[in-house]
Amino acid sequence: MEQRIIGLIAKDRLEMPLSSMYQKIKRSKGKEAKGLAQLLGKIGFNGQRVFAYVREEDREKARGMKEAIAEFSKEFPRYGTILEGKITEKRKLAEMHLYLGINQGCRLTTEDYLGVMQDLGLSENTSRALYPELVKISRKLANIKDEERSILVGKYEEDSCD
Repeated sequence: MEQRIIGLIAKDRLEMPLSSMYQKIKRSKGKEAKGLAQLLGKIGFNGQRVFAYVREEDREKARGMKEAIAEFSKEFPRYGTILEGKITEKRKLAEMHLYLGINQGCRLTTEDYLGVMQDLGLSENTSRALYPELVKISRKLANIKDEERSILVGKYEEDSCD
């Protein structure tokens, strides 16, 4: 029992700095992605090591009211059909995504990562100490080589009057 409690306390204490760093990264990534998306526009970028482009996509978003709608449709079938049509129409959102990736045969360097970590407020020594383990964990979680990723940079309702 004691070891379980000690483990929980340790997890709780580790959560704060890791969560804080996560929030800083998330805010920074969001701001940077929006800025890059605005700069890139529809042109895109294909550099020596990396590429990026912006794409608008339609996404259907669930509203979490399926049960209530089903119940309403049973009671009032005619209006239920109309309601479901309206909801389907309104669920359509357009999203703008910034896609980025590393060009074939290229990779990010240790210095690339260390610079980002230092921009987040870590000292050079702390960044160098954490870097190997963070990269090892990241590689275990997802293959970060040759992977195109996207960042949501904006949402807006499609104009259904088109």
